[in-house]
Amino acid sequence: MTQTVTQPASQTALMANAIRALAMDAVQQANSGHPGMPMGMAEIAVALWHRHLKHNPVDPHWPDRDRFVLSNGHGSMLLYSLLHLTGYDLPLDELKNFRQMHSKTPGHPEFGMTPGVETTTGPLGQGLANAVGMALAEALLAKEFNTERLKIVDHHTYVFLGDGCLMEGISHEACSLAGTLKLDKLIALYDDNGISIDGHVEHWFADNTPQRFEAYGWHVIANVDGHDVEALDAAIAAAKCAGKPTLICCKTVIGKGSPNKAGTHDVHGAALGAAEIAATRAALGWSAEPFVIPAEVYQAWDAKAAGATAQASWQKTFDQYREAHAEKAAEFERRIAGKLPQRWSQAAAEIIESVNLKAETVATRKASQQAIEAIAAVLPELLGGSADLTGSNLTNWKASKPVRAGQDSLEWGNHINFGVREFGMSAALNGIALHGGYIPFGGTFLTFSDYSRNALRMAALMKIRSLFVFTHDSIGLGEDGPTHQSVEHVSSLRLIPHLDVWRPADTVESAVAWTEAVGRQGPSCLIFSRQNLPFVPRSDAQIAGIKRGGYVVRDWNDDIPARKIILIATGSELELAMASIEPLARVGIGARVVSMPATTVFDRQDADWRERVLPRGVARVAIEAGVSSFWHKYVGLDGGLVCLDTFGESAPAGTLFKHFGFTVEHVVATAKKTLG
Repeated sequence: MTQTVTQPASQTALMANAIRALAMDAVQQANSGHPGMPMGMAEIAVALWHRHLKHNPVDPHWPDRDRFVLSNGHGSMLLYSLLHLTGYDLPLDELKNFRQMHSKTPGHPEFGMTPGVETTTGPLGQGLANAVGMALAEALLAKEFNTERLKIVDHHTYVFLGDGCLMEGISHEACSLAGTLKLDKLIALYDDNGISIDGHVEHWFADNTPQRFEAYGWHVIANVDGHDVEALDAAIAAAKCAGKPTLICCKTVIGKGSPNKAGTHDVHGAALGAAEIAATRAALGWSAEPFVIPAEVYQAWDAKAAGATAQASWQKTFDQYREAHAEKAAEFERRIAGKLPQRWSQAAAEIIESVNLKAETVATRKASQQAIEAIAAVLPELLGGSADLTGSNLTNWKASKPVRAGQDSLEWGNHINFGVREFGMSAALNGIALHGGYIPFGGTFLTFSDYSRNALRMAALMKIRSLFVFTHDSIGLGEDGPTHQSVEHVSSLRLIPHLDVWRPADTVESAVAWTEAVGRQGPSCLIFSRQNLPFVPRSDAQIAGIKRGGYVVRDWNDDIPARKIILIATGSELELAMASIEPLARVGIGARVVSMPATTVFDRQDADWRERVLPRGVARVAIEAGVSSFWHKYVGLDGGLVCLDTFGESAPAGTLFKHFGFTVEHVVATAKKTLG
C-alpha cells in the first residue's frame, strides 16, 4: 500500500511521531520487538499521557498517582518511549539497549526494573486483570480513608489492551467482576486494529466487543478514531464521568505511518528494516536521525512540572488530612509503604503461642481460618476472598465484611467473593498488592491452582506479597475423585522461583505459615487439608524451627539402634511418619522424623542448619501424598519414597490412603528396603 508524504501539521502529530520513531529505531537496533502497536497507538498515548494522566516522573511512587498498565505488553517500546519523553529516569541509552542484557528496557515491561512500570505484563490479559485489582484497591482505600472534605485517595487506573488480551479467557473473568463491582475509576483503551500475529483476526475473533462489555455492566464508547487526539481526549473525559468502568474502542491502523507494512501482520512482531524505516520517516515528515528527538518535542512531552504541581496539590490535601486525622494519616502512610505495624513480630509470636496452648486437632483449613481471624485483628490491611469456595476454603472470618457494589459506588469490605474466577482472582490479587494499601489473599481448591498458575508465576517474578490459599490438598479430599484430588500440584508449585510453598501439618505449623507469609516481601502459597490432622507437641526450639522450613520434630532415642533412618514428611503425612517410629524401633531401626512444611524456605537456610536436620550418610525416606520425583533432591536416587505417582480414585479419604499405601506397614517396609 502507498501513503501520501505529508509534513506534521501540529504539535500532537510531532509528539505521536516521536513515539513511532523511537519504537522503529529501538526495535531495528535490537532486531527484535514489536513496532506495530506503538506506532498504531501513538495518538492514544498522546491523548492520555499528555492530557489526562496524573503522574510525576520525578516521583513514580507518590500514592495518588494514576496507575497506567500496558496489558498488550509486547508493545513495550510505547511505554518506554513515554517514560523517556515525559521525564522519568530512563535515559536514551536505555532505549538504545532495548531487549539487551541488564538494560532497563526488557522485551516486556517488568515491575521493579523500569521506573514508572506498574506491573509486569507479558502474558496477554493479565495486565487488564491487574488493573482491575488496582482499581478495586483504589475504591476500597477511598472508602476507608477519604472524608467528605478531604480526598487523599482519588485516582484512576488506565489500561491499554489489544485483541489478544480480549481473546484470553482471563479478560472475561476480570472484566465481569469489574462491571459487577462498578469500578468507575477503571478506564480501558482498546487498540482495535484487527491484526494479531497470524494475520487479520476476523477469521478467529469475531466477537461483538462493545456488546460484550455492555453486558458486563461497563460503559462503552465505541468506534473512536484512534488517530484523532481530540476525539480520544473527549472520550477519556466522558469516561471519567461514566459512573462505571469504561471501555473505549479505538479504531487504529497497526504500524501507522509505514507505507508498505501498515495494517498488516508484518509490522506486528518484527523490525521494519532499514529501507522501510527510511520510507516511514519520509511519509511522516520525520527528518531526525535515529534516536534523536527535537528539543521542541521533548519540551512538549515533559511532564515534570505538571507532575510536581499535581503532587504538591495532593500533598497539601494530605497535610490538612494529617492535621485533622493524625492517626488515620499515619496508618495510611504505613500501609501504602507496605510496612507492618511495629508490634507485628510480637503479635505473630502471640498468635503462634496461643495456637500451641490450645493443642487442637482440626483440619488445617480450619487452622488457617483461625490464623486469619487472629491476623485480621492486628492487620486492618488484610483483604481476602475466595473463588466461590468460601465455605470450603474458610477464607472468611467473624469480623469480615463482604465487598459489595452499592447503589452508586462500591461499598467498603474486606472479604471478596470472586466468583468462579480462579485466574482472574489471582491476577487481581497481584494488582491489589501492586497498588499498595492492602495485603491480599484468595482461596480455591489446590487442584484449581492450575487455572491460576500463570498469575502465581507473575507474582513470583515481581516478588510481590500476594498470598494464595489452596485447600483440599491431596487424595484426602476423598469422594470428589481424581479430578479434584491434587497429586502433582504441590511439587509443581515448588518449582516456581521465589514462590514460597507451605504445606503445614497441624495448627501450629499453619499459624507459622500464615505469619511468615504475611511478613515476607514475596508471594506464598498456603496449602491446607480438608481432613482433621492431630496436634503435634513441640518445644519452643522446634516451633522456631518451623520458620526455617524444615526441622526435627522427633529425634532418635538415646538408645539408638545400629540402623538409622530419617523420615521426611509434610502436611497430613507427618502423622503417618510419627506413627511409624515405634514399629520401626521394634525391627531395630531408629527413626528421626523431619517435618518439612516449606521446602522452599528450607532450601534457603545455611548449610549448617540443613546438615543438622538432614545429616549426610543417613538413609532417608520421603512421605507425601503426591508425586515422588520432587523428593529425590532430599533422599537421593536410592532413597525411599512413600508417594503417589498416579491419579486418585473416588472413595472416602481413609480408604484412599490405605489403598495407595499410606500406611505404617508400607513406611516400615520402605525403610527396611532403603536400608538394604
